[in-house]
Amino acid sequence: MWFLRVTKQYLPHVARLCLISTFLEDGIRMWLQWSEQRDYIDTTWSCGYLLASSFVFLNLLGQLTGCILVLSRNFVQYACFGLFGIIALQTIAYSILWDLKFLMRNLALGGGLLLLLAESRSEGKSMFAGVPTMRESSPKQYMQLGGRVLLVLMFMTLLHFDASFFSVVQNIVGTALMILVAIGFKTKLAALTLVVWLFAINVYFNAFWTIPVYKPMHDFLKYDFFQTMSVIGGLLLVVALGPGGVSMDEKKKEW
Repeated sequence: MWFLRVTKQYLPHVARLCLISTFLEDGIRMWLQWSEQRDYIDTTWSCGYLLASSFVFLNLLGQLTGCILVLSRNFVQYACFGLFGIIALQTIAYSILWDLKFLMRNLALGGGLLLLLAESRSEGKSMFAGVPTMRESSPKQYMQLGGRVLLVLMFMTLLHFDASFFSVVQNIVGTALMILVAIGFKTKLAALTLVVWLFAINVYFNAFWTIPVYKPMHDFLKYDFFQTMSVIGGLLLVVALGPGGVSMDEKKKEW
């Protein structure tokens, strides 16, 4: 693919930056909106000033530290596990568990982290380049499979169930591309198409920069925008690294 040849050196870096963008934005927001976040947690859970402050501090420190480690390529696996913990903590604290749309988006974000974790395992093994090894390890293969399947959940939240021509076409094309990524068939092309589609939807529907900062909708759209950018980062990792061993693309090589 021409696109991959041109962007081979830069694509993984862009993918990682996109992937951690929502954690970076949320960590900064915790700093800038410390009192509002603390008061929200205290009011929702009646946990007291100290526990609510500890929650905000843990989110701030965990997310910013994880982002720095991922971008600097140091202790990436530990950073991923820490960010997984942040997702789980926020899912419970903000009652996302009971909101299907937000839950599916958080799971898609987890899928991106799984792909990042798989990439970090690849880099670790490349230290022994030239040394005969067994076939690609199962854990990495299944992390890539799990990451692809979870990323697809983001697109399920974008389906529109109405009878308009545009919605029907969008649902059919989107569903077909989702299936291709999930099963790993023509994976890089399907993932790249989804990147373009999702980016266009994101810029159009989540244009938080057009809303005044003092309005609640600004923060809501900003959160959605960067979370979507993280899923785009996960898809770019699929484009850069391929679908992994558990995929139809890989099986075709054996036929």
